[in-house]
Amino acid sequence: VQLVESGGGLVQAGGSLRLSCAASGSIFSINAMGWYRQAPGKQRELVATITSGGSTNYADSVKGRFTISRDNAKNTVYLQMNSLKPEDTAVYYCNADATPYGSSGLSYDYWGQGTQVTVSS
Repeated sequence: VQLVESGGGLVQAGGSLRLSCAASGSIFSINAMGWYRQAPGKQRELVATITSGGSTNYADSVKGRFTISRDNAKNTVYLQMNSLKPEDTAVYYCNADATPYGSSGLSYDYWGQGTQVTVSS
């Protein structure tokens, strides 16, 4: 299972970006998907998650500004980021809890390579 992110970049404070993450490979099912971020010198932190049924969870720091969604038919998760702040600057990583074919029903954690988001003040 491979995860490929896209949509990062440089934006001014107050601006918006939309991240996408497409999962591919020998996928039987995908359970939760989510976005995490890691700023320089800091630990990776949860941004938002979404279950296969559409239930969402957000970090307090992004509630009301970010929206996570997914297209199950495309095995893709999105993160719409509005009202961006300089403190949102980080590498954003896509995560999926997925069950590949041939795993006897076991699920595994998969990560994308990360996409840089930089918010200038």
